[in-house]
Amino acid sequence: MEVSLSSVFEALPEVEANCQRQTFRFFDLPFELRSKILSYLLILDRVVDLDPDNYRAAHHRLHIFLVSQRLYTEASQIFYSSHTFRIFPTHGRFFTHKTKPLLSRLHKSYRADLTSLELRLGPGWSNPPKSWRVTDTLGLEEMMAVRKLKVFVECDPSHDIFRGFRIGKDFFTDFAAELLESIIKRLPALGRVEYDGWPSVMKEGPLVRRLVAVARQLGKKTVRLGTLREQEDEMCITESMSEHSIIVISAKNA
Repeated sequence: MEVSLSSVFEALPEVEANCQRQTFRFFDLPFELRSKILSYLLILDRVVDLDPDNYRAAHHRLHIFLVSQRLYTEASQIFYSSHTFRIFPTHGRFFTHKTKPLLSRLHKSYRADLTSLELRLGPGWSNPPKSWRVTDTLGLEEMMAVRKLKVFVECDPSHDIFRGFRIGKDFFTDFAAELLESIIKRLPALGRVEYDGWPSVMKEGPLVRRLVAVARQLGKKTVRLGTLREQEDEMCITESMSEHSIIVISAKNA
């Protein structure tokens, strides 16, 4: 039996009329299942920071915030609580003396959802931006849900290889320690501090020792050393990202 193309098109309106489009009732799902679905959409495998790539990476995902007030509430809580937010920007475009950090740009309702922060040390070791200061505008005291602070050390300028380029041997060590101390003191519910760094950073170097001492002095009790370089070797500086090193310092009541 032959079927002409014209007869197919003539039958389309009738077929469409018989096929009723059904709406999926998302909020009929249990909360746990809704959260799992939203996590697949919203969670990015990256630290959130001021970055020109943010629009491409996240803008289309965040459109879901505009669906309804209820969905906005659930989705925004998942997005802000599931990511680590960098305290001070490190991208070249935003690494200036006048750049306002990301935390200062967030509404206090978003800051209340944050659970994890990162302080990245190394960029600007010879001339840290003036915007890298702990002030009330960061809203650290409002972050009652932040339990974890990650400190990533890219380099230790006290190493002899930096001689002739640094301001002073202890300049960046003092700056980083004071910055970390100010941050920890302002976070009311901080549970632990994690130290991470490139393999070129020695765990017994002046910078790491000073940062660990800061945490101990502020009431931290447990230190677990990872694979930071044990001693000097011929490979003083490396850009390898294949291995990281971690030190975890847990609070007494964590």
